[in-house]
Amino acid sequence: MIARMATNPLPQFPPGFLWGVSTSAHQIEGAASERAPSVWDAFTAEPGRIKDGSNAAVACDHYHRYQEDVALLAGLGVDAYRFSISWPRVNSPGGLDFYDRLVDELRAAGIAPVPTLFHWDLPLELDWLDRDTSQRFADYATVVAERLGDRVEKWITLNEPAEHTLLGHALGAHAPGKQLLFDALPVAHHQLLAHGLAVRALRAAGVTDIGIANSHGPTWAASRHPEDVEAADFYDLLLNRLFADPLLLGHYPEGIGELMPGDVESDLKVIAEPLDWYGINYYQPTKVGAPEGAEIEFSGLTLPAELPFTVRELEGYPVTDFGWPVVPEALTELLVGFHERYGDRLPPVVITENGCSYDGIDDQQRITFLDGHVRALHRAREQGVDVRGYFVWSLLDNFEWAEGYARRFGLVHVDYETLERTPKASYAWLRDALRARR
Repeated sequence: MIARMATNPLPQFPPGFLWGVSTSAHQIEGAASERAPSVWDAFTAEPGRIKDGSNAAVACDHYHRYQEDVALLAGLGVDAYRFSISWPRVNSPGGLDFYDRLVDELRAAGIAPVPTLFHWDLPLELDWLDRDTSQRFADYATVVAERLGDRVEKWITLNEPAEHTLLGHALGAHAPGKQLLFDALPVAHHQLLAHGLAVRALRAAGVTDIGIANSHGPTWAASRHPEDVEAADFYDLLLNRLFADPLLLGHYPEGIGELMPGDVESDLKVIAEPLDWYGINYYQPTKVGAPEGAEIEFSGLTLPAELPFTVRELEGYPVTDFGWPVVPEALTELLVGFHERYGDRLPPVVITENGCSYDGIDDQQRITFLDGHVRALHRAREQGVDVRGYFVWSLLDNFEWAEGYARRFGLVHVDYETLERTPKASYAWLRDALRARR
């Protein structure tokens, strides 16, 4: 596929800037019968949970086709590949052998492996409401690091604990399907504690380059009315500050710490273990207003009436096939805002996910999206934000959680009947852009 779209050359980034793509285990690996079950296996088995009735038992069959996929990575010319390690697979006999093979294949291709230790596929027998799961996660991190740490330099503990808390435990739209609303706050705390314990465990195993992949986006008030501003501030606290302040400042936002379980003050000392870098997943800003006293539908979710805010449609911007607004300048705003809020407490930043859902192999809209966001990232660097890497979501079309296979985020098209991979126009565009920087 030829990238036909004519664009100006991308701006120059410094030597050593890390270019990569991202995936996650449950979304691409398949081979579900060759590992222990996760909460997502149980969730997808419940009728009505997945919109197209599908599951990830086969997905992209990356488990058996990883060599083909590494060849696609090599052809793309990326520096690094961010993948996740399946905790249930590691708990299975020989489960780490697959990641041994994958890491060796990546290194042979000159691609740095960047594993994420948890991307939502919790072993079925565990529960983030239980504090013990945090220590179990640290023990698992030790096992993985002792096996792969001699060949893997850059590590990520958790992916998007905010979404896993909100969608999986507060609203019930993702696994494990709990609808606890604000009673889900212990899930957030235990994930953050697990992160801190894992950072210590990884460092004890000799790992020296550790980050997290938190999702963030600007929150825009629906109007200047005090009720809308207050609602937007609360939403921003829940989705942004609740998961950044403890890591970077060592405390929760005002009023939140007393809602968390256990000895919070002691836990925060663990949670705030210094990071080598801070990963941000960015997709879109969110427009938020005062509650309207009724359920609303937003981005495929049903938001209950009792929430102290409503999420509104952001008008005036193009949207992806998922209905998400395309706002590259909001990425600049987000990064500059983090730089101003956290100052020297913010370590170097890596964009660990950024991408969009569009159908078709000649995906010119994805090229426009990526081009705009890379430029927005560069503008943030020009304003003093120390951004050192950018990972596109995703290498492959894949199992998009509760959406099933209806949303395609990949640079490479996957035919889910034959599993044939076909690079899209965006793959060729990124390949050519990366070649031009050398």
